This record gives sequence, C-alpha cells and structure tokens, in this order.
Amino acid sequence: MTPEIRPIREDELLAYLDATSTGFLERPDVARLADEVRSRWELSRTWAAFEGGRICGTFRSWATEITVPGLARLPAAAVSGVSVLPTHRRRGVLRAMVAAEHAALRERGEVIGLLYASEYPIYGRFGYGSAADVAKWTLDAHGTTFRGDPQGRVEMAPADPASRDAIRAVFDAWRLRQPGEIRRRDFVWDHDLGLLDTGWGERWKGFLAFHRDDEDIVDGYVRYHADSKWVMRQPRNEVIVDELHALTSDAYDGLWRFLAEIDWVATVRADSRSPAEPLRWRIVNARAASVSDVGDGLWVRLFDAPRALEARSWERSGRVVLELIDDEAAGGRQRVELDASPHGARCRATRRSPDLTLHVSALGAAYLGGTRLRDAVMSAGADEHRDGALTEADALLRTADVPWCSTFF
Repeated sequence: MTPEIRPIREDELLAYLDATSTGFLERPDVARLADEVRSRWELSRTWAAFEGGRICGTFRSWATEITVPGLARLPAAAVSGVSVLPTHRRRGVLRAMVAAEHAALRERGEVIGLLYASEYPIYGRFGYGSAADVAKWTLDAHGTTFRGDPQGRVEMAPADPASRDAIRAVFDAWRLRQPGEIRRRDFVWDHDLGLLDTGWGERWKGFLAFHRDDEDIVDGYVRYHADSKWVMRQPRNEVIVDELHALTSDAYDGLWRFLAEIDWVATVRADSRSPAEPLRWRIVNARAASVSDVGDGLWVRLFDAPRALEARSWERSGRVVLELIDDEAAGGRQRVELDASPHGARCRATRRSPDLTLHVSALGAAYLGGTRLRDAVMSAGADEHRDGALTEADALLRTADVPWCSTFF
C-alpha cells in the first residue's frame, strides 16, 4: 500500500509519539510526552505516514533562523524526530515524508533546511550536506595553568527564572555573531536549567556559573555537572560541560579557568564544541587540551539558493555559473549565476552554460564556509565545464570564521 502522508491531529499525538519512540528504540511515557508537547509543537509541521490507519513513519520540523557568514540571518526549518517503523523500512516512507515537508517548507518561504543526522548516509540523497563539525575537548586540569591574570569575576548562580533570562540574553547576543548558530525555542531554557519535569529523559541537575565583567554585567555562563572518580583514594573527578558561551575573551578564559580550578577536579570535558576552539592558545601548556571525536554536526540544505548565496558575505571576488543537481528542481537541475565580492553578491537563475555541475548537497555542505567544496563533491561527484571552476568555487565559499552550531535538536 502507498502510505498517506499528512500532518497529524491532536488526538493522534499518542500514536505519533509511540511510533517515534519505537523507531528510536525507546520506551518513554508517551502520555506524559503528549501533554508536554501539545502546546509546543506546530501540528501543521508534524507529518506522519499512515498505512491502514496506523502511523508507520514520523517527520516534523520547527521554525528557526540561522546566522550565516557575514552575520545575516535567514529563516530556516529545523528537522527532527524522523523515524520509520522497523516493519516499513525500504518502502519509500521516508522519501514521501521528506517530499511533503520540503514542499511545505518552500511554501512557507524558509530558505534553508537544517538537521542532525542519526545516520550519515541517509540525508545526502535528499540534498542535505554536512556543513558544521563538532568535537570533544578534554582539558587536563592538573597539567597546565592559564595565561595572564583573570579579568572580571565568576560567581555561582541558582537555577531559577532570573538566571534563565540572564543566560538566554547571553546566548541570543552570542548567536548573532556566530555563523551556523540558530535561534532556540522558548521552552528549551527551562528544560536546560531543570526548571520543569520532562518525559524526554532525566531532569537536568547540575551547576550554573556566570562570568561578570568589570561593570558587573553577565557576559558569559557555563552549565556543568560532575562525574565522581577516585584513584588511590585521591579525587580525580571529571567536570562535564553541558554548555559554555562567552561574549568576550575575558569571559571565555575566566569560565574555563574556573572549571579547571574547581577542587577535586582532574579533567574537564566538553562535548559538541567547535573544532576551532581557542582553548589551547589560552593555556601555558597547549598539550593539556586535546580535541577528539571530530565529526559532522549541523547539516544544511538550500531551498532558495539565490537568496541564500546573496545573503551571506564573501571574502574573495569571483563569478561562477553553477548547475545544481536537485531532484526537487524542475527537470532535476537548476542553474544559478553567482557574482560575489567582499562588497556583496548577486545570484540569479540563468540559462548560461555552467562552469561547474554539482549536487545541491555539496553546496549545502560548503555554504557556511567550514566544509571545503572540493571535499564535499567527492560523495556525489562534480563536472568541470571550465578548467579551474571547482578550485575557484571552493576558494570563493571558504570563510576565515569556522561555523558552529551548539544547539542540538
């Protein structure tokens, strides 16, 4: 049977969540979850595949915006909760749900699609490319000291509504200056501080600290918890950073220094950070900070390539005609002419002969400037119709600032 794809009704939330949790091999309290998400989800963006009246696939999105190179912000759709029942694999269920959401996304006028991929090979064929990496940083707290003297001060803060508002203000200021970062949903802040019960997992029970500058303004924060470890009856505890954001170098240094100098702590670990973290340059012994588990984080798909390319900034000048292989474009291909420089860019549809043919997923991967286009094209291939076109496009798309998205969804 061909599944019916449509947004769910409110009375179908229980069945929807049951199908999603089955796909993710989980067994939460779906009734509790339904009560939790009822006021948060846009049901018009919550798709299900129905076969014989039963939900066999789930796919939803929520509205956000992403900061792009040059710090412009574009409307985007964040895709999440994608699942197919194990009894319905390899039947085109996912492809049908993707088609429905992508059509709706274009009608809403969202320029970019975003997601985190649970399995790497799946989403490239739908036009998404791995655009911003994440990494784990580990600091040997006993193996180094920090450069210079601390500026400002660090204070412990309670997990309460006032602190929630303070960290949200820091994050909202920070995301406007970080390519790749997105706007967060309102309820996330209460969840992150453990201010509400949730059926998605254990309630957060950690510690919160602010950094204040010389004018007593909060310009950074860290949420963390600890893993108790003792060796030969000596404390060798590990601090796990749940989130750290700073608006200044002083705040960044001060928060990391604070974590490393906590009594009983031997190691500080921070997951899902930027691979370009400046930590090792802030400490006397750079070898005490190591980066590992570097891999794909945020994936990007361009739905309005001309608008997206015109919105971002360019550090070099160049002109190139790109032919994008895209199953969702008329005829399966789209040609755009890009004329870019540090003064701005113009991009429009064209009938001119292409300089370079590539898959739309490769352009999505390179769009934020952190993934080399010459690397991104390796999975789906590229055709040069003018010598040097790939090298030129690769250099044109690169940026000095490394994109990073700290917000998982």
